[in-house]
Amino acid sequence: MTDSLLATERASAIDRAVDDLVRGEAAWAACGLARRRELLERVGAATAAQAEAWVRAAVAYKRLPDGSPLVGEEWISGPYPVLTSTGALAASIKALEEGRSPVDGFSVRRAPGGRVAVRVLPHSVWDQLLLSGFSAEVWMPPGVTEETVRHRAGLGQRRPAETGGVGVVLGAGNITSIPVLDVLYELYAHNRVVALKLNPVTDGLFDVFTRVLAPLIDLGVVRILTGGADVGTYLVHHPKVGHVHMTGSAATHDAIVFGTGPEGAARKKAGTPLLDKPVTSELGGVSPTIVVPGEWSEADLRFQAEHIATQRLHNGGYNCVASQVVLVASGWPQKDRFLAHLRAALSDAPQRPAYYPGSDDRVAGAVASYGDAERVGGGRVLIGNLDPAQPGPALTTEYFAPVLAVMELPGDTRQFLAAAVNTANEKLAGTLGVNLLAHPRTIAALGPALGAAIAELRYGTVALNAWTGVGYLTATAPWGAFPGHTLDDVQSGIGVVHNAVLLDGPERTVVRGPFRPAPRSILHGETALSPKPPWFVTHRTAATTGRLLTDFAAAPRWSALPRLFASALRG
Repeated sequence: MTDSLLATERASAIDRAVDDLVRGEAAWAACGLARRRELLERVGAATAAQAEAWVRAAVAYKRLPDGSPLVGEEWISGPYPVLTSTGALAASIKALEEGRSPVDGFSVRRAPGGRVAVRVLPHSVWDQLLLSGFSAEVWMPPGVTEETVRHRAGLGQRRPAETGGVGVVLGAGNITSIPVLDVLYELYAHNRVVALKLNPVTDGLFDVFTRVLAPLIDLGVVRILTGGADVGTYLVHHPKVGHVHMTGSAATHDAIVFGTGPEGAARKKAGTPLLDKPVTSELGGVSPTIVVPGEWSEADLRFQAEHIATQRLHNGGYNCVASQVVLVASGWPQKDRFLAHLRAALSDAPQRPAYYPGSDDRVAGAVASYGDAERVGGGRVLIGNLDPAQPGPALTTEYFAPVLAVMELPGDTRQFLAAAVNTANEKLAGTLGVNLLAHPRTIAALGPALGAAIAELRYGTVALNAWTGVGYLTATAPWGAFPGHTLDDVQSGIGVVHNAVLLDGPERTVVRGPFRPAPRSILHGETALSPKPPWFVTHRTAATTGRLLTDFAAAPRWSALPRLFASALRG
């Protein structure tokens, strides 16, 4: 078979899939809210039935060791968030069916800067039990009223018959729930039928995804395609496709939107895209973790070092929101001890293969760029004491690999926090997520200044004593870059996904977590009862806990809690 014939056959297959979706758009327009909710419930049931096969396929392509606790990552970032999202989206549709706003039942308060904040976690008794001490709020832009938030929530489902054409989703290759969640958001937030093009890294999940999305495929509103960049290029430029959503890097985005090489660079400079249709995206960046100085115990230092190691090494470092730069106070008396714990946590974390293409080259590039880069176990690299006056690749390039850098900034607690916020906003590429770690006494001493700092940070998700990945896992929270980016300065992307409450135009998600895990939290008078989170790379029973958590999400029930709690506590 010649290359040209292969290309022709492939193009014909894509044309047929798009034509199916053009016809399917009418079927989607004819679906009322009750039918759409029922389809979500069926996707949730299919996800539960396929969860085991889903995780096996992910473990295979990521080459995780048999019996490793790291398998827990695939449960918690694969079928689990799809189960919680289908349930939360179904609840929003149910509210609209009954003439209510999806926001009804969620508490609302005033946030700094004249913002309305919708508390989306905890929302149920299950949230309070399983995620004790964790919370999440969605902050709307300044000036948006509570009445407006309630009136506009629902997005495309307020007018289900007004469909939005055919959209393309270019699926991610790292976190396996991303493609399915993006498909659901296109359908339910924007009323677009969807052609999902899988990243070749995830082709082993084709059969699983086909079974999970079967209710939507059978209706004719979803098609799944595989292939390389040639398939993606043909698909996004297809004349019957009206919108593109992608997950990846800013460089990949620019290649799709403007083209490659000198011609692509010239188009970007001139602001004349090669792709003549709207594009939304989630693109990652250089995510920072700000360590606010305080008086920490040795156990605090060790736990938060493991926390940052997780922020960097979860999924091998191949996360769009993996922490890349740690900002610490140069005058913090405990700085050296904390950095020693951080070095040990990076070194001692479980080893895993570098499964994502190009990882070894990116690690080698980081070592070549910084003479004091230190290899700290396996293929991991720690870069010490970046100079804030000398921008380099650690600040401007998302490594998408197990590389972590440290930058020291001067000043007392308040001065350091102000400098860290400015550095995060002005020196680091991207606006997807930023983490802050602060002792409860420091939080109390800072008072409103901490809320003001959170408001000043221009990031789509801000996490205090939690990893921004918790925002990804919170179905009711929007996930995406800080608003305002453009095609020619895309940073971490345009638009949001997830957002199961279907809020219109959110500004950011603010996540809060416990500074200490139970039982130490209880001994120090904190209300949080959560043990070490199962997404920590150091969690010894993460595989069992992740499986049990996914099973619970499929069918929440009191009888499942004792075994789930016991597994989590053993971690």
